[in-house]
Amino acid sequence: MTPPNLRHDLDCFFTPHSIAIIGASRSPQKLGYVLLDNLLRARYQGAIFPINPEAGEILGLACSPSVGRLDQAPDLAIVTVPARAVAEVLGQCGERGVRAAVVITAGFREVGPEGARAEEELVAVARRYGIRLVGPNSVGIINTTVGMNATFAETAPVQFEVGMLSQSGAVATAILDWARSIELGFSKFVSLGNMADLTDVDFLEYLGDDPETKIIVGYLEGIVDGRRFMAVARKVSATKPLIFIKVGATEAGARAAVSHTGALAASDAVVDGAFRQAGIIRASTMAELFDYTLCFAYAPLPAGRRVAVVTNAGGPGVMASDAIERMGLEMATLSGETLAALRGRLPGAAATANPIDVLGDAGADRYQAALELAHDDPAVDAIVAMLTPQRVTQPEMTARVISYVAREQKKPVLAVFMGGDAVARAREMLDEAHVPVYAYPERAVRALAALARYSAYRREMARA
Repeated sequence: MTPPNLRHDLDCFFTPHSIAIIGASRSPQKLGYVLLDNLLRARYQGAIFPINPEAGEILGLACSPSVGRLDQAPDLAIVTVPARAVAEVLGQCGERGVRAAVVITAGFREVGPEGARAEEELVAVARRYGIRLVGPNSVGIINTTVGMNATFAETAPVQFEVGMLSQSGAVATAILDWARSIELGFSKFVSLGNMADLTDVDFLEYLGDDPETKIIVGYLEGIVDGRRFMAVARKVSATKPLIFIKVGATEAGARAAVSHTGALAASDAVVDGAFRQAGIIRASTMAELFDYTLCFAYAPLPAGRRVAVVTNAGGPGVMASDAIERMGLEMATLSGETLAALRGRLPGAAATANPIDVLGDAGADRYQAALELAHDDPAVDAIVAMLTPQRVTQPEMTARVISYVAREQKKPVLAVFMGGDAVARAREMLDEAHVPVYAYPERAVRALAALARYSAYRREMARA
């Protein structure tokens, strides 16, 4: 559980009643304009105070020349002034009684020794006044449940149950854009920046206790306090999936991480072992992070590793079977009752043993029969439903059938729709129905294998 004092401090970042944008701008090309515009577009209901000594109003809001001239102390300050002015501004915030600040400005520890000294000065000022600090070098913070988008990201997420932490603003905004394209939403989002004060562990602990967050994903370049990170992650992963991509695995990557956020990278083998012990699902690439997030967000945990494959083409069925075995899953052995029922409802040429090949001329009705029988078989823990577009294929109707079966939410059902324009709308329909859908079998199976590993970890923790 998050310590009460820390929870109170972090509440100021996620549920502030008022926000000051220090460095608000009239120019649409400036971050101070974008931050203010994003807050307004998100329909944030609290008070917003643009701070600009040279402007009377911006976007219809009256400006104040400084935070010290405000009639009330804002709960949260978003600071986007030049690096040389940040310490002074932070001091003004402290004098006015501000207790939480996000420093968007870059040019600190990540640029070298001089920047590191400037960052130390920021921390000293923050501690002098009791200000909790996110950043510097941050994109900002989002809480969709209160309509707060205090970032300069191009894309605002819809509301859902995924929380995100990122030490890279650019990676985070790319994830937000990808998620919006398929209508995958987030609960809370934190761009950690250089973590001069508050760290990944602080927010991990907070999101672990957050009832609006069911899954936590993250991008990490370095871990500040390994011992505390492990303890908190192990506690959180007992009830919520943690999916992290940890970079800086090579010498070149480690050097790049230092120059990006000033992060210190640990040995990759050490990180791998620590993540396994803490129940963290580690993604090796951005594609894996996307794939895992999609699967964990929408699919229930499987009871085991046994997978049934339903396909309208033999080749992709073989590909899926290979991937299932390579990735530590098992091809389910269907019961005699299921095999008999399949033979009764599918054409004589169909393959009724797993993979279940409903043949290239299969319509949605044939998929429905196979999927429902596989779903009801006690020997099946999860299903991968695959489709390749033939002349008589019904991609959209089949997507509806898969969505219907997946809504049972007893077992994970992942879809693989291989192709381009012919299956594009069907993929959109599956996204809308919250069914994990992939372009290739290997990606679906890899995500399912991660889900099965986490499910096994949860069962092991429950027995301990």
